[in-house]
Amino acid sequence: MGVGAKNKLSSQAERVDKQVDGALARAAAAARFTGKLGEYLAVLAPAGRKNATYLLVGTGPAKEFGEQEAQTFGAAAYRAIQSVDGTAAIVLADVPSGAPAKLDDIAAHLAYGARLRSYSYDKYKTGAAGTNNKNKQVGALTVMVRRPAMTRRRYMPLSAIAAGVEFSRNLVSEPSNVKSPKWMSTQCRKLSKLGVRVEVLGEAQMRKLGMHALLGVGQGSVRESQCVVMRWNGGKRGSNPLALVGKGVTFDTGGISIKPAGGMEDMIWDMGGAGAVIGTMHALAGRKAKANVVGVVGLTENMPDGNAQRPGDIVRSMSGQTIEVINTDAEGRLVLADMLWYTQKRFKPDAMIDLATLTGAVVVALGHEYAGLYANKDQLADRIISAGKAVGEKLWHLPLDPAYDKQINTPRADMKNVGPRWGGSITAAQFLQRFTNGLDWAHLDIAGVAWSDTDRPLLGKGATGFGVRALDRFIRDNYESK
Repeated sequence: MGVGAKNKLSSQAERVDKQVDGALARAAAAARFTGKLGEYLAVLAPAGRKNATYLLVGTGPAKEFGEQEAQTFGAAAYRAIQSVDGTAAIVLADVPSGAPAKLDDIAAHLAYGARLRSYSYDKYKTGAAGTNNKNKQVGALTVMVRRPAMTRRRYMPLSAIAAGVEFSRNLVSEPSNVKSPKWMSTQCRKLSKLGVRVEVLGEAQMRKLGMHALLGVGQGSVRESQCVVMRWNGGKRGSNPLALVGKGVTFDTGGISIKPAGGMEDMIWDMGGAGAVIGTMHALAGRKAKANVVGVVGLTENMPDGNAQRPGDIVRSMSGQTIEVINTDAEGRLVLADMLWYTQKRFKPDAMIDLATLTGAVVVALGHEYAGLYANKDQLADRIISAGKAVGEKLWHLPLDPAYDKQINTPRADMKNVGPRWGGSITAAQFLQRFTNGLDWAHLDIAGVAWSDTDRPLLGKGATGFGVRALDRFIRDNYESK
């Protein structure tokens, strides 16, 4: 039941409070429960309700209670139910007086927030030694509204987006002893059931196309690299698609330029960009988006063995441009170089957006709150940022400039794969821009936000699926509305 700012019970909560002789209001006052958004309080067995537990959940100020606030409220309600081992619950949804959103939207987004929060990656947890280590799940969550059919219609596309986020989070969370490039391509093939056209290229096909930048990254691994193309044709026939491109390094040791041992286990999520692209394609197909979108992901593993790429090697990319490999741990940009060139040459997209856990430098700059965004058109950047803001995925526009671009020039080849120590995320973006051929393009460096070690209101710890909701919203606002 909702409690607004300044400890004011919602109208529904007030009616229930009267039935229990004011127990809810007294409990809230005793606990100094303020009703701020996401705060919750369990009231056990109030007068006349010995077998019931009531949960008060804060809504915050009514005038600020929109779609995102409803999602946070739903997530908080889910956490509250988990806290008391709830297996079933009913949420009595009444819009706080003065709220800017309508009841149907509020209820749909409340359920959406609860679903996002309910995600838990328990695949490898067991009941060892008689103890169930799996996270507590809520058996059922019922949202009671006046117009259930209308609310259900509002919720269904949100449910499809949540399914895409969950699919992405599962991919990112999978351990790399399982998560080979071929395993990833098999997961992509599952999208065929939703109507996505899926095509997989193996190393022989990529070699024939001249993708030596990507293949050089994977040559130290016994696992075959892959390129997966996913096409959703929900828009006008013949219209140019939007292209989404993802880095999919299924494990990154750094190669010969090997990473320090501490924290290397985190590199299971170095395919987070590909995971976001795949999850977005899942979401678009699930809600039958009226847009043409192609998703392309380069899947490889960066390992050090006797055949691994060496610092000082020069590789020829699909574009024909040559690259001096200064550091084999700067491998993601090599993968994307071929994927960007292949995508724009084959599909002639309206625009390209790539996503990658590309640099530690962006984490130094922005921490774990914002993804870095680079674009060759300010309008494109503004639209992506606006979409991210609408769904709570924050992006910060960082610069591209010829002064940074010249820092990746080298006398031995057309370019080198790293610049100087400073501005590393920018020089990485400048590198990628050389493979866009002047097409409208944006690059999202999601290294700081693809995984979270802290508990967040909607998503909790672990893989975040960052980018799925923002890209889905960007497509809805800029392609489906055309």
